[in-house]
Amino acid sequence: MPTPTPTPPSRLFPGWYVVGGAFAVTFLGFGSAYTFSAFVDALQTDFEASRGSVSLVFSLAGFLYFALGIISGPLADRWGSRTMAIIGMLFTGVGLMLAGLARNLIEVYLAYGLGVGLGVGFSYVPAVGAVQRWFSRRRGFASGLAVSGIGVGTLFMPPIAALLIESLGWRQSYLLIGAVTLVLGLVLSLLIRNDPRDHGLYPDGDPAPPPGTVSDGMQVGEAIRSKRFLLLYAAGLIASFGLFVPFVHLVPYARDHGIDSASAALLLGAVGVGSTAGRFLLGSLADKWGRQVTLMAMFMGMALSLLIWLFSRDFWGLSLFGFVFGVFYGGFVALIPALAMDYFGGRHISSIIGVLYTSVALGTLIGPTAAGYIFDLSHSYTVPILASIATNILAAAIMTRIPKVRSVPSCSTPALEKET
Repeated sequence: MPTPTPTPPSRLFPGWYVVGGAFAVTFLGFGSAYTFSAFVDALQTDFEASRGSVSLVFSLAGFLYFALGIISGPLADRWGSRTMAIIGMLFTGVGLMLAGLARNLIEVYLAYGLGVGLGVGFSYVPAVGAVQRWFSRRRGFASGLAVSGIGVGTLFMPPIAALLIESLGWRQSYLLIGAVTLVLGLVLSLLIRNDPRDHGLYPDGDPAPPPGTVSDGMQVGEAIRSKRFLLLYAAGLIASFGLFVPFVHLVPYARDHGIDSASAALLLGAVGVGSTAGRFLLGSLADKWGRQVTLMAMFMGMALSLLIWLFSRDFWGLSLFGFVFGVFYGGFVALIPALAMDYFGGRHISSIIGVLYTSVALGTLIGPTAAGYIFDLSHSYTVPILASIATNILAAAIMTRIPKVRSVPSCSTPALEKET
């Protein structure tokens, strides 16, 4: 590794700029992706499509932006996280604009599914992976702050999209959202830096640790064969079958129960508010309580919140569901990369997180689409909601079987002791 070039002293630790860049990437990428629920009715009407076939658009994109971490993670370890974030924002913006030009649903699959899927897939894992390297003591908080861009994006973007659709139409709305995402994404991705040691720094801005206390952590092959990885992968896979059902179907569910389109779009805003609160609060608390036990609590919290959806028919009941679900969902998203760093550590973390997120990709591909087709057959969301509750409870049970990692000095990467 080349000799690091020391960074001039600064009052603000440069890692927080990296967090800011990651926040921007997640805000723009996921925020624009989660506007999809506001477009469902328009796409169904214009293309005379079923809810299941329209839901597949989002599922394809979701599958790609989690599955591609297995590619973008290693590329980020090699080329740098900033480069991958820039490529991702380019794909996302162009994909959204091409979706606005689509002449049929197949072209929406290609433009939105591939464009947004590739865009978020190339940018998300590299951005959050970079954040993990810059922090140790405050990793849970920093990771939560970075991915809170997802929550803030979910708060603001769907209602904005709904207003744009009412005033401009869905095509012009996609064009405008895509253009804004493209320009801001390319500029703000420049804040991301790959590794503090490349700049003569150490996590949290701490002084150099004693010799022998810092490890590069596990190789990718070693990590993915470990019991911790396999169980964490299984928990993420099972939970994700229900995890993204609300992001596609909550707004159509509200419309089915007589709630107007503008108010229905605000329900995703409630998810965004809760998600942002969960990332800030629970990411920080997990640093004190233990990230593993906190993640288990997130799965149980999502299961309990889905019970609220099951029995809600009006705006306020669904708003309560959106907020509570968002809190626990936000904690889940904040903790997965931080926990992976706890378990496996080191310079290969983007690659490891990328493999781990393929579990979420499979669930995202199947869950929302299956929920749409079940609705087409039964005209009810009862079965998808009950199935989502069951998957989260099972994921929590799996978390109890993962060997705990012992605590380590603040400036070092995790101690990778034998699993018991």
